[in-house]
Amino acid sequence: MNVLVFKTNLGSSHLIKWIAPYFNLHPCISEWSVDTEDLDNVLRVVSSKLLEKDVIQLMQSMGFVCEVLPD
Repeated sequence: MNVLVFKTNLGSSHLIKWIAPYFNLHPCISEWSVDTEDLDNVLRVVSSKLLEKDVIQLMQSMGFVCEVLPD
C-alpha cells in the first residue's frame, strides 16, 4: 500500500463531507483523511493502485486545489 500525501484547500468539515462520498466509494482507496489542523490541509490517501496524478485529477475535477506535498 502507498500513502500519498497532498496539500489541499479543504479547510472545513463542510468541504470534507462534500468529497467523502467520492473517496469512500472509490474502489482503489482503502483509507483517506484530511488534517485541517495543518496549515496545508493535508490529504492522505492509502491506495495500492492510484498514483499521485490520479488523486490530483480527482480533486481538480471537483474544483479543489491539490498538489503533492514533498517529504
